[in-house]
Amino acid sequence: MLYTIAVVMLILWLLGMITSNTMGGFIHILLVIAIVVVLLRVING
Repeated sequence: MLYTIAVVMLILWLLGMITSNTMGGFIHILLVIAIVVVLLRVING
């Protein structure tokens, strides 16, 4: 479930980069949050 969310955020981030949408900043924030959550899951085991 967590990895699915991270993949979705990555896809949305790439779409934001391609389209240069105004939602780009929001997508970048969500991507950073997703990466932090994945890293915490990996570190905690």
